[in-house]
Amino acid sequence: MDASLDVPWRRPGRITYARARLAAFIRPPVAVTPAPADLQVHRDVAVPMKDGVLLRVNVYRPPGDEPVPVILSAHPYGKGNHPHRTRRGWSLNFQYRIMNQPAPVEFSSETGWEAPDPVWWVSQGYAVINADLRGAGTSEGVGSLLSDAEAADVVDLIEWAGAQPWSTGSVGMLGVSYLAISQYKAAALHPPSLKAICPWEGFTDAYRDFMTPGGVTENGFARIWLFMSMRVARLRVNLGRERKAHPLHDAWWDALTPDLAAITVPMLVCTSFSDDNVHSSGSMRAFQRVGSTDRFAYAHRGPKWSTFYGEPARTAQLQFFDRYLKQKDVPTLPPLRLEVRESAHEIVAVRAEQEWPLARTVWTDLYLADEGVLRPSPGDEGRIRFELRRTAAAFTWTVGENVELTGPLALKVWLSLERVDDANIFVGVEKRRAGRAVDFEGSYGYGRDCVASGRLRVALRELDEDLSTPQQPEHTFRTAQPLAHGEIVPLEIPLTGSSTLFRAGDELRVLVAGRYLQPRNPLFGHFPAHYVPSEPGYGIVHFGGEHPSRLLVPVVPAATQEI
Repeated sequence: MDASLDVPWRRPGRITYARARLAAFIRPPVAVTPAPADLQVHRDVAVPMKDGVLLRVNVYRPPGDEPVPVILSAHPYGKGNHPHRTRRGWSLNFQYRIMNQPAPVEFSSETGWEAPDPVWWVSQGYAVINADLRGAGTSEGVGSLLSDAEAADVVDLIEWAGAQPWSTGSVGMLGVSYLAISQYKAAALHPPSLKAICPWEGFTDAYRDFMTPGGVTENGFARIWLFMSMRVARLRVNLGRERKAHPLHDAWWDALTPDLAAITVPMLVCTSFSDDNVHSSGSMRAFQRVGSTDRFAYAHRGPKWSTFYGEPARTAQLQFFDRYLKQKDVPTLPPLRLEVRESAHEIVAVRAEQEWPLARTVWTDLYLADEGVLRPSPGDEGRIRFELRRTAAAFTWTVGENVELTGPLALKVWLSLERVDDANIFVGVEKRRAGRAVDFEGSYGYGRDCVASGRLRVALRELDEDLSTPQQPEHTFRTAQPLAHGEIVPLEIPLTGSSTLFRAGDELRVLVAGRYLQPRNPLFGHFPAHYVPSEPGYGIVHFGGEHPSRLLVPVVPAATQEI
């Protein structure tokens, strides 16, 4: 095959990876410990909403009657859906099997899906509330996910928790995914008892981050989640049906999106680089755009659950809540806890930073050029033609000396199409060593991910001039503009952030294709992620001359402060 073309969905090593994946499916490395006998648990406590509907919560408290701060999580998945004993041991949520667990996870038998471990938090002097949202579990009513009405219910739960005799009146929120997302809109309403939030990986724009990133329909995990949500909760709005009725980012999607600037409560947000398909972009957007003076980010590229329940993350969460819920005189967290990786299993450094992107970044252009290379300046005019559903255009830069790339990446590529007037374009940045791709942790526990990735539907290329920067282009997704025959257009494609060390001799390869770059096979692919591919046809990448296609990379000079 031409050196300028590649088939990244056929990488070697599939059998070895599939064996490990199958072993983790059969026996996930998840350990459950029984709750202590003296744990105070009050189940299905009724909490009245302003309209009289009763939501029900489980309350976990330390021994005794001394008032303590409260940590609340609210979700539609069923608060009683936690491990229980069977003849073969502890049962587990099926998600721990379908989503690969590459590292050991441990929590108590009272821990719900995506929720904080109440036993651990009670041992630290906190009460924990796990709440069924309206229409879910044992709560009454009919719910509406991601809505303002749901946020109003969460505010009522917060104020109820703050008014209880066993509460100090200080309430925080903590949880992963939907248990993170449910915090944003509620926090923007400024309930008086809410003193801090900790959304641990939660998207902030359902269209851009999850269901239609880059204007490309995600019909793998999104379809599963939409179906299961309708199964486990009584919901007023069928998000799956509405999603199909709103293919563009219109007022319906706007209504689902929280006003991040209105959030002023202290926030610790997990902005992992290993959840690109769902939460990474939205979590970093929260860190960048909330109105909170005290805002902190915990950035990592490890496995989701072993990180959330692991000691370093819990230590950061505890330090955060001790400061803002207990008013303890503890050191403040760094604005950004950054983890630099060399591969999926090699952490180079963990250090404190002040902002994102880093202020000292040296933004560097790598230009696409003939023979599939990336070079520091534009070359002669040329083009590479690739079949949208069968091959990817590939351009490679051989690193001359050790370099850290920390920050978002962006590709500006000049493109034309043959046989079609629209296409879904997928971009990936790989790290390669000795001719093989270096693997990184990805969404759903996928262990063969790229350094960074992005996607864009060609017809939805219109930039949002108010939100875009050269490093982080944003699109309106409000107007479709199919290509005319022979038309060459610039696509500005934002790629996910990362913090990655490349050593001298390593290669950085950027890939451009009309289909998702990872296979979907449940054993060796990126299951359940799936994006609608382009229709059959050809894409032509133009470079040099009047079409200086380039990859913008964030080169970061050496840092000094280690955590």
